[in-house]
Amino acid sequence: MRWVMSFLFVIQMYAMMAIMGILFLPWALVSRHGARTACRTYCKWVRLTARLMVGLRTEVRGEVPTGNVLIAAKHQSFLDIILIFGAVPAGKFIMKRELMWMPVIGQYALRIGCVPVERGKRGQAIAKMLSDVADGSADPGQLIIYPQGTRIAPGVKAPYKVGAALLYEQTGEACVPAATNVGVFWPRKGIYRKPGLAVVQFLPVIQPGLTKERFLERLEREVETASNALMKEAGFDATA
Repeated sequence: MRWVMSFLFVIQMYAMMAIMGILFLPWALVSRHGARTACRTYCKWVRLTARLMVGLRTEVRGEVPTGNVLIAAKHQSFLDIILIFGAVPAGKFIMKRELMWMPVIGQYALRIGCVPVERGKRGQAIAKMLSDVADGSADPGQLIIYPQGTRIAPGVKAPYKVGAALLYEQTGEACVPAATNVGVFWPRKGIYRKPGLAVVQFLPVIQPGLTKERFLERLEREVETASNALMKEAGFDATA
């Protein structure tokens, strides 16, 4: 029965993405605020239906960043995207360029200011973003990057890439690390969703001024430690 409800949840989740995308489109085309409102409304819908249909509750912990900051987050599934974007006022993602061609997701990602990155050309994207900030064409907000580059299943080790450290150094902005345990309940692949409490936790700010090496070491240590604690709270020991 739980598998059936998970299947129905996934079906309605993507159906509602298309429906909301179409309904909000006129507003989104003329207003970045309209595009953000559409995305935030969808985030609320996913959280509500996850709780009602599969018993998956969600929670955001820690001080939610509101200013111009870099958010470097653990990425385990689509759910951590939902929780982070739904929590911050003006989130925008560093994301793979091929995602921009996806229906609905790609169009709204561009409207909210996401930065598309080609594989192997992250430096060019960062340079363009910094130029846009300097000439005022980029809106302020919370720039979200996944320092491991992709979704990582619970218990799997993967390196933290230098892109996050380059952004931290070149923007001169503070960084808010974010930990999660969502992959315990919502896997990176597959249909089944487990009941429980999925959490994203914003961690203490890393102020500007560290070297790339020291920043990356601290970021990995803090995010992995906090994520392991959250997963253990959820009944999964990532260190075993």
